Order: sequence, then structure tokens, then C-alpha cells
Amino acid sequence: NLHDPALTEDIASRLERWGAAADWLRLEITESAVMDDAQGALRRLNGLADMGLELAMDDFGTGYSSLSYLKRMPLTELKIDRSFVSNIMADQKDALIVSSTVELGHSLGLRVVAEGVETQDEWTGLQMLGCDVAQGFFLGRPMPPDGIVAWLEETGRDYLRVPSTEATRA
Repeated sequence: NLHDPALTEDIASRLERWGAAADWLRLEITESAVMDDAQGALRRLNGLADMGLELAMDDFGTGYSSLSYLKRMPLTELKIDRSFVSNIMADQKDALIVSSTVELGHSLGLRVVAEGVETQDEWTGLQMLGCDVAQGFFLGRPMPPDGIVAWLEETGRDYLRVPSTEATRA
């Protein structure tokens, strides 16, 4: 869809039709989709950002990463691929990659999300590395919309909040 010249107009018309605010929508972009037509993709991404949509770079680090394009994209979020997250407590190189990516994202003013968190160890490691948000089966399995409210109301969901870095060090 990123290569469709009418993408921005299509999304704007659908938001209007549904009476939805642009900031209700976050689009995830893969690195490869941007690199296939970088100039056109950047034009459309800027148009979407100008509308107020949030934009996330999905699976960061697994494709054709270019820091020159990363700094030019109007992103709000950087998503670290599961392939780096899954071994952060056992593999120093994975931990360094995640740590560096978190620092890079924060330096660029982005929220950093770790994808595919499946264990307590991964969750703990991400907290220690300062990651902002995590998603994955450890936090919750896919569920139908009517199950979300009940799931959120369950007790013992303290792990949904990532403690601040200072709290983690204490």
C-alpha cells in the first residue's frame, strides 16, 4: 500500500467516513517497503504524518536498514524484531543490538517497542535495557475484542507497566 500514490487520500477519506481521528491509527511500515521506492514512500509517509497518524518502523534491523532514511522518516515508533529480543539474556551481542537500538530510537525521539516477548527473562532484560513497550505472548495472546476488557480488568497485571529505568536499577 505504501507504493499507492492515492494512499494518503484514501486513508483521509476513510477516517472522515468513520468519524475517526488520525491519531487513533498507527501504521507499521517494513524497511523493505520503504526501500523499494524510497522517495515516493517518504512523500507518502510525510503526508500521513502531516495528517496526524503515528508511524512505526516494523522489524527494525532485519531488512535494508539505512540510517540516512531512518532520520528522514516521520516515525513515532521503532519496533525491534523478535530475532534480537528472543536471546537477550543469553547472547551478549543480541543484548548489545537491542540496547543500541533503544538508545538510537530514544535519541531520535522515538518510542521503542520490542516484538515477540515470550518469556519473563526477555521481559526483564528489556526493562533493564530501557525499552519503552513490549508486545508478545508473555503479555497476552490474541483475543477477540469482547475479551480485552475482561483481560485488562484481571488482577496481577503489574507487568503491563514497564518500570522506569531508575526503578529497575533500585
